[in-house]
Amino acid sequence: MKPDNLDRIRRLQLFAGMSGDSFTQVTRGALMQKYPAETVLLYEADAVDFLYIVLDGSVELHARWHHHETTLAVLRPVSTFILAAVVLEAPALMSARTLERAEIVMIPAETLREAMRTDAGFAFAVAQELSGCYRGLVRTIKNHKLRSGTERLANYLLTQQVRQGGPERIALPHEKRILAALLDLTPESLSRAFAALARYGVAVQGANVTIGDAAALRRLARPDALIDNHMPPRAHKEGKAAKEAWPPFERSCSEYRD
Repeated sequence: MKPDNLDRIRRLQLFAGMSGDSFTQVTRGALMQKYPAETVLLYEADAVDFLYIVLDGSVELHARWHHHETTLAVLRPVSTFILAAVVLEAPALMSARTLERAEIVMIPAETLREAMRTDAGFAFAVAQELSGCYRGLVRTIKNHKLRSGTERLANYLLTQQVRQGGPERIALPHEKRILAALLDLTPESLSRAFAALARYGVAVQGANVTIGDAAALRRLARPDALIDNHMPPRAHKEGKAAKEAWPPFERSCSEYRD
């Protein structure tokens, strides 16, 4: 693997605290592959032999039951997935496919488990990362259960505005089919939610959304630090744990509720 790719992996909070020897051992057997769009990387119920790291492109995590399919998450660089299954030596609970051309690093699962047994710093980082994933899941469940579809969309747009640097006009990072699934909406419900936001200064043209009155949108959305996480891009090391560690809780609560 190229040194710059190793550096990108090393910067992930999951690997940043590893000893040099452990990191060398873990990455020695790693594989890096380039996949075209719509390539299936993993199926539900598969044995999980690798931890996957997205270095370039995007990956959709999705699940199916009978004739129903839904998107669970969309991952962009640099991010990992299927860590819990690696730790537990358990089958995958979700499928993964590339949405566009992607570069994926695969680290053998047994090598990672052995590193957890021998490197306390890495074991602690794994616990932190899984804790970040758990807290992110709790946020999602609260968002879906406590808010209407229009409120969920309003908060999503405010989050994207922060992550894209605060412009009045933002670009939706996903096609609307995927966005609807991420917000636990049908495509039809998503369209109605966008229509309802027009009275709050939101205008949609294709994949571009103009937020004409951010204050009005915030009054509707009522973002809350116990549900939302408006972490600016690249604020800290990358990873789920880093996202949950920002910002300091006391400050975030006052900012969200003003």
